[in-house]
Amino acid sequence: MKKIKDSKIALITGACGGIGKALVHKYASQNITLALADKSQDQLDKLVKEIQKNGGTAVAFPGDLSDKNYCDNLVNNVMMEFKKIDILVNNAGLMRRGDITNTSDDDYEMSMAINVEAPFRIVRSIIPLMSNAGGGSIVNVSSCWGINPGPNHLIYCTTKAALATMTKCLGRDHAHQNIRINAVCPNEVNTPMLRTGFEIRGLDSNDAINELNQSVPIGHIAEPEEIADVITFLTSNEARYICGSLVEINGGKAVY
Repeated sequence: MKKIKDSKIALITGACGGIGKALVHKYASQNITLALADKSQDQLDKLVKEIQKNGGTAVAFPGDLSDKNYCDNLVNNVMMEFKKIDILVNNAGLMRRGDITNTSDDDYEMSMAINVEAPFRIVRSIIPLMSNAGGGSIVNVSSCWGINPGPNHLIYCTTKAALATMTKCLGRDHAHQNIRINAVCPNEVNTPMLRTGFEIRGLDSNDAINELNQSVPIGHIAEPEEIADVITFLTSNEARYICGSLVEINGGKAVY
């Protein structure tokens, strides 16, 4: 097994989600050591075992991103384990649907906590450490719907727009420290979160996704692996001059 000091370390939030799992396996295939954050201890343990079974290295850091203390301490806990963090991917996200009259206080507070405040706190913690180490790469998972808001997703669009703007500010502010900060902005992705949304509305998720596929010029909504490929590119040396960018991944489908 590789020595940790010879490997890059990547911290990924929302590691057990659709995009998260695809990203975890992609990084593991590149011999990157993984610090995995998610709310579910059981799902994290299962994912860690999968990575270890295939010869990779991963450690679970379970916790709730709506907990300020967890967010503030996550980076230090990973540093205690691995002594460095080269890559951060703020992947965790929450989608609550509805216009403003159907948006509850809980919808607002939880969406802001997970989609905006958690990345803010984690990035704030990691910037000094990456700067002292000579640099690093951060990718936030925003959304096309944060750039061009779609209908009836008021709070989701608002939070993803905030994360997109945060990313552009961060990219400019910290480029001189050799910390590249970018965001990916997917449109619809075939994830459990998307499928659950259809089921909540009483729709068959397979039928709904097949219908969505017809609306995408490239022929299908994104698979999680197609988002993970872009994230790993952005955190690689091949993307060394990309900083403060919002990369739309939409298969040619605009948000109207």
